[in-house]
Order: sequence, then structure tokens, then C-alpha cells
Amino acid sequence: MNFRGEKRSNRTHASTTDPDARMYRKSQGAETKLGYLGHVLMDNRWGLVLDTRVTVADGTAERDAALDMIQSHAGGRRVTLAGDKNYDTRGFVHSLRRRHITPHVARKKHSAIDGRTTRHEGYRLSQRKRKCVEEVFGWMKTVGTMRKTRHRGRDRIGWMFTFAAAAYNLDRIRNLMAVSA
Repeated sequence: MNFRGEKRSNRTHASTTDPDARMYRKSQGAETKLGYLGHVLMDNRWGLVLDTRVTVADGTAERDAALDMIQSHAGGRRVTLAGDKNYDTRGFVHSLRRRHITPHVARKKHSAIDGRTTRHEGYRLSQRKRKCVEEVFGWMKTVGTMRKTRHRGRDRIGWMFTFAAAAYNLDRIRNLMAVSA
């Protein structure tokens, strides 16, 4: 088929080798690619990966995966969740507060986060530490062979993603032990 001049969508473009992969654009101006989304829950103190998820690429997958991962790790105690501006939606912030999780997400112009949260030093610390999750993704792409996967299917890619995160944790623990020695 000739798709010249047509807008790309999941209806017009599908993978012949991986039918679960979806078209996704990371940001405005970036190209649209077929793939999945990988999500990581990271500990702010030590920088270790606590949980991973691989989801079908769509507009709410990041927030849905975050709620799923944080719920399994909260354990009834008061915790915070840091994130970028994509997490600053009324529904997501309300879902976190209902679960007794303090949202430390970056603020948009018309933010769902108010002064109750942003006035504390913990919020500012979370905003600095949340950027460390990019180190995890950078390591997984360069060392963990996740830039271009060899496998197809969400289950296999999810297994590879979790394995790369475990390898990252081992490397991180080795570095932490070298610093403390």
C-alpha cells in the first residue's frame, strides 16, 4: 500500500512480526515508532529499581502502571511518588491521595498539585531525585541491550526489561558498596 501523505495511526500501520506493538510518539516533533512502553519504580534513597512493567503504548499507560506498581509497594505506610509533568492530572493525583500516597509530581501551568504539597522540603528533594530514573533507562539502553530488542511480544520484552533492571541493580549495588568501603 502507498501511505504517502496519510497520517500514521495504529489503524493504518501495524507490525507484521509483533501485532501487539502500537504507534507511539515520545514528544511533539519526534517521530512515531512502533513499540511498547517500559516503566520503572525507583527507590529515591539508593537509586535501585523496585518494580518494572512493560505496557502497550497509549496515552495513559504511564499513569496506570505507576498506580499499579506503587500500590504493591506502599504496604499501608505513607509514601511519596515523584514523576514528571505527564503525571500532573487531576485523576491521577486524586487516585494517589485516595491511596494515602503523596504526589510529588512536576507541576503544569494549571496544576492538580497545590501548596500543601509543594511547600515542603521533601517535595523539592523528590523533584531533584526523580531525574535519576533517567540513569536507569540510559543504562538499560546502552549496557542492558534494550535500545533495540531481539524479541517480539510484550511478555518476552517484559522479561528482558525486568532482567536488564535486575542487572542494573547489581551494578548499582556494586558501586554503592565501593563508595561505602
